[in-house]
Amino acid sequence: MPTGGIAPPPQHLRFCRSADGTRIAYALHGSGPPLVIATCWLSHLQYDWESPVWRHFLDDLGKIATVVRYDERGYGLSDWDVTDFSLEARVADLEAVIEDSGLDRVALMAMAQGGPPSIVYAVRNPGRISRLLFYNSYAAWMRDPTPDDLALSETFQQLIEVGWARPESEFRRVFTSLMIPGATEEQMRWLDELTRVASSAQNAGAARRARTTDDVVRLLPQVNAPTLVLHSRQDRMNDFDDGVLLASTIAGARLVVLETSNHILLGEEPAWHVFVDEVAAFMAEDRGPATSASGGAAAALLSARELDVLRLAAQGHDNAAIAESLTLSVRTVERHLQNAYLKLGVQGKSARAAAVARLMARA
Repeated sequence: MPTGGIAPPPQHLRFCRSADGTRIAYALHGSGPPLVIATCWLSHLQYDWESPVWRHFLDDLGKIATVVRYDERGYGLSDWDVTDFSLEARVADLEAVIEDSGLDRVALMAMAQGGPPSIVYAVRNPGRISRLLFYNSYAAWMRDPTPDDLALSETFQQLIEVGWARPESEFRRVFTSLMIPGATEEQMRWLDELTRVASSAQNAGAARRARTTDDVVRLLPQVNAPTLVLHSRQDRMNDFDDGVLLASTIAGARLVVLETSNHILLGEEPAWHVFVDEVAAFMAEDRGPATSASGGAAAALLSARELDVLRLAAQGHDNAAIAESLTLSVRTVERHLQNAYLKLGVQGKSARAAAVARLMARA
């Protein structure tokens, strides 16, 4: 279902291995301080670029940050042949992505079901997290569910297992209508199709059933990163009270109410512009101090290791020599260079020379 031939902007697609060997696909795009997105349950790194439901999200966040996003195990371009969808496995996936990206310290945005693994990771690795964001997310799947809550949850489970892979979209439209009730028919068809291509019925069912046991509320008082909670007031997927619990239990957290019923904010609605403005303001401190030198503020975003690599590149060393000098692998050197190029907004065959020139101008 193409969008009239609009080509996606460049993204750097990579793969890493989680602790159990599962291959996880992740991608980087944009420029600025690193922002890792703990994925929601529906994603496809390539397909999302073409979608009128997700394209504005990728475009606008890429103007604020170097965005690192990944497909969950069993979804998108990550391995589908998996059986373990436990919370610990998903924490390991997040850890693998951050480690493989070569980024030293990141902001972490938990989208929807990304909440529990993000909370666990942030508590275990406080030095790696500069700030924490929650977007229509939660710390526990259901707290004190009533019999009706459990019955409804089981009905949704059966809809996934029976109707997910069917060629007609009526079963998938149930979830689409809950996620974007304010969407156009075209946008709903896109999300219907994403549901089908993002995963198999077996994986979607197993992943959802595993998530029903997620509850990390006890960890919230241990989160010590600056925290921003953004939640749609009429969210039909994750209750607004989930956002209130996050904001009221994490010390110093701030809650931003998004006046919408859409779980996935749409680009044309006012709530989306509130979201973008709040995220940009919250991420501003991670951009580092502005500089008056011609290297600009972008160069100030480079990590110490990225600067080390670029300095050696400026001296004429190739990647093998840089690796030997810094006791790194060649692949790690390449990763640091790619991250530097993203942050500096340079690309193509001249990226290395342009990055070195920025560094020299800053010196």
